[in-house]
Amino acid sequence: MQTQERRPPAAAPTAAKKAEPKVRISTFTPAGAATVAGAAAGALGATWVLYERALPFTGVLGFWLSWYLMFVLLYAAIARLQWDKREVTQRLTTVAFGTGGTLTLLVVVGIVLYVFVRGFSAVRHLSFFTQSMAFAGPLSALSVGGVLHAIVGTGAQIGLATLFSMPLGVAAALFLAEVGGPLARPVRIIVEAMTALPDVIAGLFVYALFILTLGMQKSGLAAAIALAVTMMPIIARASEVVLRLVPGTLREAAFALGASQWRTTLNVVLPTARAGLTTAVVLGMARGIGETAPVLIVSGVTKEMNFNPVQGPQMNLPLYIWTYAHIESTTPQYVARGIGAAFVLVLVILVLFTVARRLGGSAPGELSRRQRRRLAQKAPQSLARKAPQS
Repeated sequence: MQTQERRPPAAAPTAAKKAEPKVRISTFTPAGAATVAGAAAGALGATWVLYERALPFTGVLGFWLSWYLMFVLLYAAIARLQWDKREVTQRLTTVAFGTGGTLTLLVVVGIVLYVFVRGFSAVRHLSFFTQSMAFAGPLSALSVGGVLHAIVGTGAQIGLATLFSMPLGVAAALFLAEVGGPLARPVRIIVEAMTALPDVIAGLFVYALFILTLGMQKSGLAAAIALAVTMMPIIARASEVVLRLVPGTLREAAFALGASQWRTTLNVVLPTARAGLTTAVVLGMARGIGETAPVLIVSGVTKEMNFNPVQGPQMNLPLYIWTYAHIESTTPQYVARGIGAAFVLVLVILVLFTVARRLGGSAPGELSRRQRRRLAQKAPQSLARKAPQS
């Protein structure tokens, strides 16, 4: 009888291999920082002399635009005295993109701080988030009335609009990117034309077709249809770009394994482009969540709470802002409520982007925390199964 030699199970490594330190090449140098600071200071002085003293120009915006152009020119000239042409191009591009991103960030932060400070007298009351304007008038205190009915309307309308526009937009993108054919060119032209379609035209289209012709009453559902018309081309164009970025080798590998085109699209292309498709949907939602004219035409203004998007007028946040900060801005209370609603809209968009970022997942090929945890749990079991039995 032949016996099998019993081997001890493979021991797990007692100590993890020491990770090699990452080498980071720093682009910050004293000479580069001094060049940026010198160009900024020199541009400020030259702009002040030319703009305020020598030339008959006025205005804060023009002054800072002139300073930025002067700063770029001075930086390029000073950098050319120190480095070669290629290095100057690289550094100038870096400074231009860095200052552009900083300026954009400052503008966004400035807008958020402005609406927060101007609307603080309204948003500091809890009732502003828990009440509607049903029992508030032009002279009512800011502790009475709020934006709850507008928040509910915004959520219902943008949710229905996303439900209508997302399947159509992604389907159009799949047709353009994966199927093609003679109809691809006309479809792409229509999608691009609809991207530049004024929002009020979408509202008038829904008003003429659904309300006047089909007899639908003004409601949140009609507003959602109008918003879906404006969102669909944005989602379609962005989704097409994302789908075209999926490597062709993944499709070829799926076809080589015998998968059909629809199976390849469903199991390979769409999961790979999930994060990008989520971003495309968010871009469409960002377009629809800030619309006022279509909602005003097909839904109307109301101060009452309306949870039913199918029946009766339904308010949303942009229409609330336009109404109380523009039309009914006869009292400081209404102005404060309108600007406070703008701050609430900023918060809603922030929550929307955060949720979309979580739903979008990681980049293609990057494991999530749950996937890494599952792999870590399965690793000891795999080692135990591979160990030889007696």
